[in-house]
Amino acid sequence: MNTFQYQVVSIDGDYAHLKRIDIESDELKLVARALLPHEITEGTKLLYEYMQYQIME
Repeated sequence: MNTFQYQVVSIDGDYAHLKRIDIESDELKLVARALLPHEITEGTKLLYEYMQYQIME
């Protein structure tokens, strides 16, 4: 299973803009906040694996 690392760049209402941090990329991914942990803020680092996002320690 693939795993990806993201950082929350901004929060816009019910959506968050995520940037990949495990590779060089300038693209942002728009994700519904309902799919993300409730505790996220701008700058939070997330791990995506098994079709779920979790906060990286």
